[in-house]
Amino acid sequence: MVAGATGIALFLLVLDASEGARPQTHEHLAILRLLGVTRGVVAVTKSDAVDPVTLEHALTEARELVPEAHAVLGVSARTGHGLDELRAALAAVADAVEPPRSGGPTRLYVDRVFALRGIGTVATGTLWSGTIRVGDQLRAEPAGLEVRVRSVQVHDRTVDRAEAGQRVAVALPGADRRELARGAALVEPGHFPVSYRLDVTLEELEPIAHGARVLVHHGTSEVPARVARAEPGPYAQLRLAEPLVAARGDRLIVRAETTLGGARILDPAPERRLDRSRFELLDVGDARSIVGAVVREPVTRAALEARGLLLGEELETGLAPLVQAGPWYLPAGWLEELRARVHRRLEIRASEVPHDPGLPLGELFPVRAWAADVQPLLGLKRADGKAYLPGIVATLANRADDAAALEAELGASRFDAVKVDDRELAAYLERAGRLVRLGDGLAIGCAAYASARDALVSECREAGSIRLARFRDLLGSSRRTAQLLLERFDADGLTRRVGDERVLRRSAGRR
Repeated sequence: MVAGATGIALFLLVLDASEGARPQTHEHLAILRLLGVTRGVVAVTKSDAVDPVTLEHALTEARELVPEAHAVLGVSARTGHGLDELRAALAAVADAVEPPRSGGPTRLYVDRVFALRGIGTVATGTLWSGTIRVGDQLRAEPAGLEVRVRSVQVHDRTVDRAEAGQRVAVALPGADRRELARGAALVEPGHFPVSYRLDVTLEELEPIAHGARVLVHHGTSEVPARVARAEPGPYAQLRLAEPLVAARGDRLIVRAETTLGGARILDPAPERRLDRSRFELLDVGDARSIVGAVVREPVTRAALEARGLLLGEELETGLAPLVQAGPWYLPAGWLEELRARVHRRLEIRASEVPHDPGLPLGELFPVRAWAADVQPLLGLKRADGKAYLPGIVATLANRADDAAALEAELGASRFDAVKVDDRELAAYLERAGRLVRLGDGLAIGCAAYASARDALVSECREAGSIRLARFRDLLGSSRRTAQLLLERFDADGLTRRVGDERVLRRSAGRR
């Protein structure tokens, strides 16, 4: 009864005129109310089998039992008395029910699975949300089984598309019926979590103690669970023995030997902790406050959809205050904190190392998927794989004398490379076009580099290639310096090595 009631929008409660409400009737009515099914009609049957006084007493009892009922009618299946009125009442209630919206992600809880010759595995259930079309790719959870819909039927009629609220049968070719069972959920991939925990607000018919062992009825599943109460108050976490597929706002029933109460899901995939303030926020907060509470760092829309916390238009509303960077949504406060932290590090760098005020991007940012999309929002200047504060340029500051001394040494050394221990100073002077760095921490002056380059190009154009020994002789330098210069010319795209020789690249030959 619970599994069936979770998929309905209105009820027909049947009472025997001679017996009245039985204990099971009261429990069924309580379950309907706990599931939020409040629209319906009461039929008091066998009206022909009792006298008028008994019938009127039964009708009065029914009205008191179900005051929210659209109508309470005496009927008789044997004589036909009241059946036309019952049909009219049911039609009136159905007309007043707002149909489920089909715009959300697909979710169908399976209540039957069977195989048909020539068709294969068939699953039936009530479509809670979204639509199912021929050809749709779905996932059967919690098994994680990918299935394809070959055909769709609604009440034994083949259709191209089933809508939310309808009873649906789907043919799933290739799916092993042993991998599907009552309680499984057919869902649109990437929209609903599979979870062993549910944060809920309880509505108790009988006291439910902290640590109580219960049965949780949700969709078409019946799962053992333990109750962890966030006392005082109605909030609790249901810790499940088997995983469920659920979404925020779903209703469920909690039973033991009898129905203990119901619950509304606040978070279908929470952490294993009891935080009363978080429960309260999820219970009464709006979409924006909920997103603000759960999103602490960059997140994609797909990741939030997979949490099942907010869906559709509610998720759109919740995301509106966030900053978007590519596929990522960022809390404004988080972005400001990151910007301030990065700017402060670059300010310190510019103060301590004015001749090289930038920092490598990889050093400033953690290795995260969002880093490339977020960097442009931080107000930085980027060049050569480094980040700089806007308006900050490299200066020698109090290193001018050191730079002058190094340049003088390079000028005097000509083609004899000079060892430069201060790598940052060397990098600054190279960026400024005042020296050329070679391998092994060596450098030569720009004039010497240009002369060496001209000598190499001239020789290659005349002889077609050049060897290390010939290049060394042309410069009158050491073998080591000649070798490092040739490697630098290779790296600069001027030459390429062919065996023991260097030849000009085509682009260099046209210069």
